[in-house]
Amino acid sequence: MMETSNTHNERMAKMTFASVYPMYITKVEKKGRTKEELNQVITWLTGFDNAKLQELIDEKVTFATFFQRASLHPNAHLITGMICGYRIEEIDNPLTQKVRYLDKLVDELAKGRKMEKILRS
Repeated sequence: MMETSNTHNERMAKMTFASVYPMYITKVEKKGRTKEELNQVITWLTGFDNAKLQELIDEKVTFATFFQRASLHPNAHLITGMICGYRIEEIDNPLTQKVRYLDKLVDELAKGRKMEKILRS
């Protein structure tokens, strides 16, 4: 198991989704993808529709709350590989792993991966 430090895990838990979401949008739009595609990816992972996403942004929920309320896609475990120097499938903290799932999907979207490959069905 790859251990992430407690400090790292706590930082992830306290970060708000609202603070990261605009960065996700910028990242994918710079590469010619859309906010709609980004939301589609987030919806696939979390089960949140656009209205619910906006509500969570307005509420400034932390990632801890964000993922507590999410219905994680049953195929989320198929999201593997490296992100930010961590191998996703080896991250031992469940919340940190879920945040990295999201990072990885955004990354794949920005890299031009086909939507049907990103949404592991």
